[in-house]
Amino acid sequence: MKEDLKKTFDRHRHQEGFIKVTDFPVTSLTSEQKVVLNRKGNALFNSGDIFSARRLFITTGYSDGLSRVAQKSEEKEDYLDALKLYWLAHNKKKAETLIEKIALVISQIYMKEE
Repeated sequence: MKEDLKKTFDRHRHQEGFIKVTDFPVTSLTSEQKVVLNRKGNALFNSGDIFSARRLFITTGYSDGLSRVAQKSEEKEDYLDALKLYWLAHNKKKAETLIEKIALVISQIYMKEE
């Protein structure tokens, strides 16, 4: 687990940061539009097009969809992406679990360097 997170940190090292905070749902969508987009996102997710489903779920702010996509990121050991999606989904329990894991790895890396 520790090495997996280290690889994730290394993979994101050259980006502007770990969590992009500018992804928010589009507020101008009507409820009906959100329903249509969420259904489309669910169909895409179920067919395996996780990337397209993710884009729709971020657009609508669909927390269940975001959490399911986050779970897929976690399964791929992309913990920072999973954390971002759990955060956007307001899934505090899952986000806190990942934050604790990441903090533990950082502590272990720091203690190793001392």
